[in-house]
Amino acid sequence: MNTELRDRLRPFRDEAPAHGIPADDVERWLSTARPCVTLTPEDGPEPVVGRFGGPLELPADMPTPGYPFVASIDLAALPADGTDLPLPPDGHLLFFAWPEGDFPDSAGQVVYVPEGATVTERDKHESWNPGDVDEYRAMFDSYPQGPLRARIDVSLPYHAHCTPPGERRSVLLPGHPRAEELVRVWEKTRDDIAPAGPMQLGGYADEEAVYADPVEAAVSAVKHAAQSGSWEAAASADPADWVLLADWFAGEDVAGHEGSTVHWVIQREDLTARRFDRAFVDVHWNP
Repeated sequence: MNTELRDRLRPFRDEAPAHGIPADDVERWLSTARPCVTLTPEDGPEPVVGRFGGPLELPADMPTPGYPFVASIDLAALPADGTDLPLPPDGHLLFFAWPEGDFPDSAGQVVYVPEGATVTERDKHESWNPGDVDEYRAMFDSYPQGPLRARIDVSLPYHAHCTPPGERRSVLLPGHPRAEELVRVWEKTRDDIAPAGPMQLGGYADEEAVYADPVEAAVSAVKHAAQSGSWEAAASADPADWVLLADWFAGEDVAGHEGSTVHWVIQREDLTARRFDRAFVDVHWNP
């Protein structure tokens, strides 16, 4: 993480002593900071790097995903070093998801369209709503639309607990005995450091109520999907082998889905290999 982003964490560093947290604990926590890209539809000087909605364009030989289309990101337009993810330098990432949490397997999909690929425009409803159900169409019609600008931000954990591999009970994050207080400091200072947007690439996962890492919950969902036979890709049960690709705070826009957050996660080795077809989508929704 560069010096500029570390300097932006000064409000956190200044606030922590008021909570009685020793400087060593603060610095260990800050060492976990990760860069991320906040995507926002608001006007501003930041570059446009994609959009919510818009035409759905896919390579001619690629089947249309069976999930609603959320957003497309132009990877070549992303700011350099905006995340610590090994993303391709160009092409587009297309994100698909249902904003509901009752799926027995992945609630969405990620598609990578290489630069220069010949694409055709697809119908955005037929593949996931073949019966043209009014309720589903109304839901999709409330999906956000419009350009997305990229702001380089810094991210700290929103969670204070984890479940060690092979264990059932959660513990405080190893090496961070003041994790709960540090999370509260981040909640208090975040708006002064990295205000949330409707979508985020990289960094730490957030949702309406966080206890353990949402990525850990997603990995657990992958495990159950694999056991039921609805997920066939090889999958590690260790959350350390996975990373957050993107968050979408769907509940801010989608009618009837207040409080819903969509997490796209992927194994590190699959991300490096550009196997975006192996990304898994988990949804936290507390209706």
